[in-house]
Amino acid sequence: MALGASPGGVMGLVVKEGMVMALIGVAAGLAGGFALSRTVATLVYGVKVRDPFTFTVVGVVLALVALAACAVPASRASRVDPMVALRDQ
Repeated sequence: MALGASPGGVMGLVVKEGMVMALIGVAAGLAGGFALSRTVATLVYGVKVRDPFTFTVVGVVLALVALAACAVPASRASRVDPMVALRDQ
């Protein structure tokens, strides 16, 4: 913001960078869970291990939690006074 970025631009940048990493992690975790589901099938009874609804809900919930985890620091970063930040550096 000291170089001319708007608070909305700073917030968007922080959320975008955090969500890219989070979505890569969610995709890798879901792929790994789907790949290892056959191994876990012997441990669960009465539940389909490759249930698309469960995989979708888990992915959406994790993405929402990641969005909330990115939004809090992003809102704080957008409210920082540029002079205070430069003075602390």
